[in-house]
Amino acid sequence: MSIKMKPFSLVLLGAALLAACASPAATTPDAMLEENTPDAMMEKTLDPMMEETPGEMMSEGTPEAVEETAHGEMMDEGTKEAAMPTGEAMPAEATPGAMMESPGWFSAGLTDVRTGETFSIKDYSGKLVLVETMAVWCPTCLRQQNEMAALSGMLGDLEVVIVSLDIDPNEDSDLLKGHVDQQGFDWAFAVAPQEVAREIGQLYGTQFLNPPSTPMLIVDTHGEVHTLPFGVKSADDLKKALEDTLMM
Repeated sequence: MSIKMKPFSLVLLGAALLAACASPAATTPDAMLEENTPDAMMEKTLDPMMEETPGEMMSEGTPEAVEETAHGEMMDEGTKEAAMPTGEAMPAEATPGAMMESPGWFSAGLTDVRTGETFSIKDYSGKLVLVETMAVWCPTCLRQQNEMAALSGMLGDLEVVIVSLDIDPNEDSDLLKGHVDQQGFDWAFAVAPQEVAREIGQLYGTQFLNPPSTPMLIVDTHGEVHTLPFGVKSADDLKKALEDTLMM
């Protein structure tokens, strides 16, 4: 059985075929598949990156470029060795002479009432110096001085300089000398100038200006001051304190 189409129907069919052929190729299934293939997607992804040459990418992103950016200024000025800190920029090591700055009273001139000789604590730099602050009228000072006299016979090879400083502003050299001669003490006794007594009180406490407390201190071989406990100290206690200080 055959179908016969009228001429008008043939015209409509032809127009439909022409419209289908004129539509964009991208809308066809084949075109969509071609556009979304892995190769096509990779090509689109790489397109913006390909605008920069490989050389430009390497110069911006390699470790060598990062190092050059971080140190470019230093390397422009000279070699790495030249940029290292010089000896002048390094902290200076402390020298033995700069270890301890002596207080002012170390340099004050003192007169030994026994001999009439002038001396200062600084004259005994590098030695152990045992110092007491005292007054002639003070009975506990006399007790402490008797222990110091006993200490003198116990020192042996331990070299110690002993100094007694009269800090009472109402006492003078004649009064102090009479005290020393009467007791027969054989170490240095001197009347402390007011500025010396004042500085000792400021540095180590006002108790050092109170003779009945029997204040004493040790100046070690490095010039550092060590205060001793208040109260009368036995000859044995003084010797041990001196030996311990020497070991510091």
